[in-house]
Amino acid sequence: MNQAIVKGSLSDIARQNNTSIAESFMSADVIIIVDTSGSMDTRDARGNKSRYDVALEELARLQRELPGKIAVIAFSSTVQFIPGGIPPFLGGGTDLAGALRFVRVADGLVRFIVVSDGQPDNEKSALDVARGFRSRIDVVYVGPEDSLWGGREFLERLAKASGGTFSAQKVDELASTVSQLLLN
Repeated sequence: MNQAIVKGSLSDIARQNNTSIAESFMSADVIIIVDTSGSMDTRDARGNKSRYDVALEELARLQRELPGKIAVIAFSSTVQFIPGGIPPFLGGGTDLAGALRFVRVADGLVRFIVVSDGQPDNEKSALDVARGFRSRIDVVYVGPEDSLWGGREFLERLAKASGGTFSAQKVDELASTVSQLLLN
């Protein structure tokens, strides 16, 4: 497990303020749910890096710009709360329904943003869970432009199911896209 701490992450803020991570979580405005499944290792992002590597850079930038305001959740076949701000590459499948169930405890308290290249293990289950949210779920699609495998279309349906906004961007533009979503 990665023990590094991003400047502005919940762990960093807790350490600076000599408080618990739970207390720093109370100041978060958004939970970013980051796909760290096997497909995020595809090298089609800036500098021939993987989607995952560029997502890490963009998440670090967001946390520096909005200290203490972003909680990070990583998901693949499992789900992890990442207070240090650096989601580990989990590989494996894409259990988006499980990730949404995991964060549901904060429904009505914060905004949610899913960052993924699509194709969950179970589309119907993910959509059913999303429809039960009071908070909207915004979605940033970071997959291939052609999306022959349907990931983009699914994520559009996910955003619509919760009244959220859908945005298709290159992972390189994740920080600016999320910043725009937070202004709406």
